[in-house]
Amino acid sequence: MKKLTHINQKGNAQLVDITDKAITHRKAIAEGTIQLNKDTLKLIQANLIKKGDVLNTAKIAGIQAAKKTWGLIPLCHSINLTKIDIEFKIDKKNNTIVCQSSCECLAQTGLEMEALSAVSIALLTIYDMVKAVDRSMVISNIHLVEKSGGRSGLYKREVKAKLKKVVKTKK
Repeated sequence: MKKLTHINQKGNAQLVDITDKAITHRKAIAEGTIQLNKDTLKLIQANLIKKGDVLNTAKIAGIQAAKKTWGLIPLCHSINLTKIDIEFKIDKKNNTIVCQSSCECLAQTGLEMEALSAVSIALLTIYDMVKAVDRSMVISNIHLVEKSGGRSGLYKREVKAKLKKVVKTKK
């Protein structure tokens, strides 16, 4: 079993020392879902929510969250992000919006937390903007889809049918 890197010899929290790690191109992709009432989804698509453009506001919130992750999660390093992309896919059949974030950087440490923070805050922003018309929304399934770069190599989460399988490969 691997040792927890954020715990020192005395059992206290510590920021991981990345001084000797190589700077590499890193990328992380995360995803999550919000389920809404059918009518709420229609209002979002028609841009009829009184607070404004829900998806563009959520996109900006997600970008800000990725940039500020180090200030929100105590043991995250500050990372100079070089690219953040957030996309939404509307699934009318299931009354859901899927949010996917992709973050990239040249750094000594990974950025999974930045991608996950972006998705979380984007979905929470959707919730905040439409809660006046729909309080039954459910945010779920926030997860890392893929990460690359660094010593641990490529990680891809694969989902086949109803069987979830995690695959880790070395570069």
